[in-house]
Amino acid sequence: MGIYYISRQIYEFSHVLPLYREIGGVLIIHKWKRIRYVKRYLRNVQFSGEERTFLNTPRVAKRPKEDLCGLRGVILSTSEDGFQYNRQTCKSVFLGHGTGDKKYGNHASTLEKYDYHLISGPKHIAKIREQGLRIPEERFVKIGNLLFDDYLNGKVDRERQLDRLGIRDRSRQNVLYAPTWQFGQGTFHQWVYPFAREITKRYNLIIRPHFHDRRYLNRVRLWARLNGIKNVYFSNPAAVVACNTMLDFAASDILISDTSSIVYDYLVTRKPIVIVHNGYDGLHRMPSELDIMACARVFDGSQNILQVIGVGLADKDCERKCAKVLNACFYFNDGRSAERARAFIQSLGESASRSGQR
Repeated sequence: MGIYYISRQIYEFSHVLPLYREIGGVLIIHKWKRIRYVKRYLRNVQFSGEERTFLNTPRVAKRPKEDLCGLRGVILSTSEDGFQYNRQTCKSVFLGHGTGDKKYGNHASTLEKYDYHLISGPKHIAKIREQGLRIPEERFVKIGNLLFDDYLNGKVDRERQLDRLGIRDRSRQNVLYAPTWQFGQGTFHQWVYPFAREITKRYNLIIRPHFHDRRYLNRVRLWARLNGIKNVYFSNPAAVVACNTMLDFAASDILISDTSSIVYDYLVTRKPIVIVHNGYDGLHRMPSELDIMACARVFDGSQNILQVIGVGLADKDCERKCAKVLNACFYFNDGRSAERARAFIQSLGESASRSGQR
């Protein structure tokens, strides 16, 4: 049985990585230049049941998205882009790369063409319905959030992540700033410098920009050094293994973000969340129980950010409120999402193989 993964960008593959570790497969790339990201950032994550490759990275096949008709098995996609495949020999499965409040982009209608959707929770379905996509319930496969498994199973060590980031003063609490990019009106360019100046007066600040803003990390790092700003640290979102979001979550005590889907993933930590108001109006309208605002605080630029963080960290009811929204938004939360996904994909692949032999 062939298992194939399609991701528009390397960071999207992180959302399916827990499943890859369970069943292996082949990464489909459309451009050879993308292979450098695989060799640089996906070292030593090769599935143990497959032949070894150079640097132990996943196997890669270069194919245009218009030419996947020769594949047999299952194609899993984290991107909304459509592709051509033989429905007699293959099944297509959409996973996506985040369950936030931003709407699907220009290719949203392609989601109706997938054979199945791996669903993380009620919020995932609410997004689909609110955008008017006509996808029958029988195509929904409820598995939970794949990203949560390692965190829920206690496989992420906080001290090890503090060492990775190089955090020196461990008497301070750690603030993670992880905004989105221009799609969603990200706040990185507006607030990264003011936050670095203010937050580091009292806390350690971990800056994790969106993948599309990663090229500015060195600029901010140099600026901080030239201005004598200490207690600021950086995490590269392109390093989907070494700097996985869950690893940064473990190192942090509170999150600051905006319209990024990361705010919903952070619920698994049950730690405080601060949303930077950016006025973006292209968001889904969710029921209150599926809305991050039910447990997050808002920073609109008029308050003192240190006070907002302090109030959030002091909120003794934070864990309960976050857990309530977590369990409303995501199924199961038991650390077995990859196991459920594996069982479904394997059964699907076997069915596709039998169909192809008829």
